[in-house]
Formats: sequence, structure tokens, C-alpha cells
Amino acid sequence: MKELTKAVGGDKVNISVIIPDGTEPHGYEPKAQDLIDLSKADVFVYNGFGMETWADKAVKSANNPKLIAVEASKGAKPIADEDADEIKEYGQYDPHLWLSLKGAEIETKNIRDALVKADAADKSYFDKNCKTFTGKLENLFQEYNKKFKETPHKSFVTGHAAFAYFCRDFGLTQNSVENVFAEGEPSAKQLSQLIAYCKKNKVTTIFAEDMASPQVSKTLAEQVGAKVETIHTMESSEGSKDYLERMQDNLEKIYNSLK
Repeated sequence: MKELTKAVGGDKVNISVIIPDGTEPHGYEPKAQDLIDLSKADVFVYNGFGMETWADKAVKSANNPKLIAVEASKGAKPIADEDADEIKEYGQYDPHLWLSLKGAEIETKNIRDALVKADAADKSYFDKNCKTFTGKLENLFQEYNKKFKETPHKSFVTGHAAFAYFCRDFGLTQNSVENVFAEGEPSAKQLSQLIAYCKKNKVTTIFAEDMASPQVSKTLAEQVGAKVETIHTMESSEGSKDYLERMQDNLEKIYNSLK
């Protein structure tokens, strides 16, 4: 959310982040300082779809009448989580909309609308930045939509099930070592099923992420003779690459694995 907000807000906004880098975002609980920051903020951007289960409570606790809270995923079509335990804890939807180029376009426009509401004087600036950024997202989508249509394989395996919206963009299928919220490792039976899935679908690459268990991904790769590649979930900062560069990395790596 920080990068999408920065893309639109540019030098007209000062951004602080509630969830620290390297922290698993799904189960995070805001600290007292976070509520103080919210009490002074003009805009609060959050993803929604169950990602920040604490958001509504935090906004109420901040007691800031001028605060504009924007659920960036508003208006997007959600994908249901199929894990009963996760639904009980986090809600019924997969939150990883930002890993979809089409989803990121929706989120960027919602953020733009909130910034305009908070600072109408800079509307043309925000509109211009939003148009530029969403144009880049659309260009990436068009480039890889053509590529993925030509790949003989349509299935890939990830460390955790974060890529459902990405798959929806391009008509692909993901299978995963861990569930949507990166909780729990597969049982022996589940691992056996993953091995069979990889062999059946001729999977040559297993994708791992920093926030999921890389060891299980490595074990799976060894069992099926596949290589392990790092992929970005963008749930924390990952080096010096920005959102577009990391999305390009994801697109190219997944595309190459399906050729």
C-alpha cells in the first residue's frame, strides 16, 4: 500500500507505515504509537479483504474525525478462501489483490480518490500520477497476457497461496506449500499430493517467498527434480526494487517456468 500511495501522492504526501518491515502482516496488532499516528493522520490506506482485521477497531480508537479511511480493495471482485480455519480467523476472502496488475489498478484509483478528498487543491497532480502509474500496470498486463496465452503449461507452485488474483488475470492455476495466510506446513499426505501434482503438470520450478517456509519448497523441489526460485509477495520491503520491478520479476519468472 505504501508504494501505491507514493506513486499517486508523490511529494505531496508524507507516508508512515503501521506494519514494520519483516513482520507477518496477517496477524499484526497495532501498538499505542500506531493509534497516536492515526489520530494525527489525514488518510489511512489499508488493503482490506481481511488483511487488516484490526483496521476498523484502530480507526475508532484513533478518534480522529477528519481521518479518511480507504479500503484499497473496494470495488474489486474478491476470491474466497477455502480454508475453514483461516475463514474463522481472518474472514472469507483472499486478501492478496495487489499481486494482480488489474487489482493494483483498482487499489491505485481508490487511493487517488482518497487523496483527492483529503487535498482537493492537488487533484490534477494526483490524477496525473494515477494515470501514469496505472498506464504502466496496463502495459505490463498487455505484454504478459499475450505471453501467457502462448505457454504450453498453465500451473505453477508457490510457497504460500498468495497468487490467486495474479492467476485470475492470466488464466493460470496455482498450487502451494502453505495456505493463503502462510500458516502451517503440509502434512505427509499433502506433500505427497503436491509431488504428484508437480509430476502430473510437469512443474519445473517451485517458487519460494521470504514470508513462507523455504525449506518445504526446497524439499518438494528435490522430490520432483525442480529448481527453486524466489518470488515476491511484497508483504515487506525486499531490497531496492520498487513495486513495478518486483512485479516484472514475478511475471518473467512465472512465464519462464511455464514455457
